[in-house]
Amino acid sequence: MRVLFWGTPDFATAALRALIGEGFDVVGVVTQPDKPVGRSRSKLEASPVKVVAEAEGIAVLQPEKPRGDDFLAQLRALTLDVNIVVAYGHILPKAVIDLPRLGTLNIHASLLPALRGAAPIQAAIREGLGETGVTIMQMVPQLDAGPILLQARTPIVADETAGELALRLSELGAGALIEALALVELGLAKPQPQDDSLATYAPKLTRDTAQVDWTRSAHEVGQHVRAYDPRPGAWGRVNGAEVKLFGGRVAPRGSTREPGDVIAIDAEGMLVACGGG
Repeated sequence: MRVLFWGTPDFATAALRALIGEGFDVVGVVTQPDKPVGRSRSKLEASPVKVVAEAEGIAVLQPEKPRGDDFLAQLRALTLDVNIVVAYGHILPKAVIDLPRLGTLNIHASLLPALRGAAPIQAAIREGLGETGVTIMQMVPQLDAGPILLQARTPIVADETAGELALRLSELGAGALIEALALVELGLAKPQPQDDSLATYAPKLTRDTAQVDWTRSAHEVGQHVRAYDPRPGAWGRVNGAEVKLFGGRVAPRGSTREPGDVIAIDAEGMLVACGGG
């Protein structure tokens, strides 16, 4: 099976490694262009997916946007069986989605139709869900709305951060992808349409949404902080100053202080009063 892999961040590397390890013919990788880093922005840094691809001798494509006649001609020349998309970073046009013989499969880090959108891992923790998972779906032009081939579930561990959950879901997704491709190859895949009436959404993270509201309960504040850990990092105002916050958890004792008051600072972190104590 001739596979073109689309992905950019660390989250996508487990799936790429799994495809290579299982002997799929990964004929190329499409990833975002190298990004300038450092204070001077003079150094370019390759995406984690590009690093893996180059180490494996796989050809890498880095279009600014995945469209245009010349780019489509490049893809047609690859005689693709399937596209695999994992956190690539751009919405693919229908011409690209439909190009391979078997279409395009996507790993999404939620149990669709719940948490469609750009930040399902963060939303699952922020909303205090007890369970999440991954979905392997057939990609369609509508955002995260394609038929479902396979889902895998996992509980969200107490005090788990978005970064920790992402690591687990990346491995879970890689395994689910290989299983789904086996079903496709054997002609046993039975795609199931999503119930759009049950859809919820996980929009892109912004600085405003990362701000902590100290008037919320300690439980909710802890969820919020862990949802943005490690990136982009939650932040809050403490004694008039902006402070980045990581690894939030509920303290064993309550407080009668005003929300946002700093109760203590020690080697373990900062203790801040929240709504309800």
